[in-house]
Amino acid sequence: MNRAEAIALIEQHTKNPALRQHMLAVEAVMRAYARKSGADEEAWGTVGLLHDFDYEGYPNQEHSPTEGHPSWGVRLLREQGLPDEQCRAILGHASYTGVPRDSALAKTLFAVDELCGFLVACALVRPSRSFGDLEVSSVKKKLKDKAFARGVSRDDVRAGAEELGVPLDEHIAFCIAALRPVERALGLGASVTPAG
Repeated sequence: MNRAEAIALIEQHTKNPALRQHMLAVEAVMRAYARKSGADEEAWGTVGLLHDFDYEGYPNQEHSPTEGHPSWGVRLLREQGLPDEQCRAILGHASYTGVPRDSALAKTLFAVDELCGFLVACALVRPSRSFGDLEVSSVKKKLKDKAFARGVSRDDVRAGAEELGVPLDEHIAFCIAALRPVERALGLGASVTPAG
């Protein structure tokens, strides 16, 4: 499946702009990690793009391992020929599916998913609305504030870095750097015009 086909699926199944933004953010970081590790950037980017495409229609608050998100979406992706490793990575990003994260691709998706959502939230509350001046120390301070972006699992953020074998500070810094070039596509960045 190429990027255009993945975007078409997202447009068909996801109307929420924030959820679309999240999938684009995860794609950007997945591509960066693929480049860093010499993996297939297109395959990793596709997994980042598609990991939540079914969430809006099949949210799965019950955490069923076989129904709803992400199982519903993976069934569709398999029908469309997405390779097994990519499907397993998407299933594995939701721990309740019981699918082990037994590949670098799966571990990376899990590690960046929650953190990307948190980093976007951090950027949104900055005066610049940008990743350009977002520092690791600021992110770590916000991680300690349980009221901030309360939907983000701090345990998953920490566990993701551990599964990757990367110190949390380094992982946060890498993700911020990967998001900076795409912040405009995410609706972020300096939109303030200087007073003349």
